[in-house]
Amino acid sequence: MRIKDRAEYNSKPKPSTLPPSAKVREAITRMAEGNFGSVVIVDPNDKVIGILTERDLLRRLLHENRNPDSTIVSDIMTSQVRLAKEDDNLLDWMRIMSNERFRHLPIVDDEGRIVNMMSQGDFVSYTWPELLQRFKETAKATVGSSYQIVIIIMALLAYALLVNIFH
Repeated sequence: MRIKDRAEYNSKPKPSTLPPSAKVREAITRMAEGNFGSVVIVDPNDKVIGILTERDLLRRLLHENRNPDSTIVSDIMTSQVRLAKEDDNLLDWMRIMSNERFRHLPIVDDEGRIVNMMSQGDFVSYTWPELLQRFKETAKATVGSSYQIVIIIMALLAYALLVNIFH
C-alpha cells in the first residue's frame, strides 16, 4: 500500500510550518494549540529544511536551559530529516520509523516541498485490522471453537508489544 492510499492522508490538515528564523515560543504555541507533535521548518519555497519535535524541545531547549522567547527554531531543530513521497510504500516507512525511532514523517513532492505529514500513529492504525485478521485465522486453525479467547489474549499481547516498541 502506498502512503497516499491511507484514508488519513487526504483528510489531514496541512502540516504546520515555520521559517528557520521563527522563535521557539511560536513553535511551542502552534504545537500546543494544534495538538501537534512537531512543526516542519521550511524555506521560503516550502522546501523542508528541518523539523522541530517534542523530543527536540526536551533535549535541546529544556535540557540546555535555553529561553524559548530568544532561541530560534534553527538552533534546536533536527536538520537531518527523513522525507517520504506519497507513492512510497507505507510498510517500508513503518519499518524505517520503528528502527530509527522517529515518529513524524514529512511527505514532500518531487521538488522537496511539504505536502503532508504522517505520524507513526497513522501507520499503526493501518496494521491493526490486518493483525487482528491474522490472529483470528491462526486461532481458528490452532484452537478450534474457543478461538475468541485466544484472539483476545493475542490482541492484548500485540498491543503491549506495540506500546513498548513505539514509546
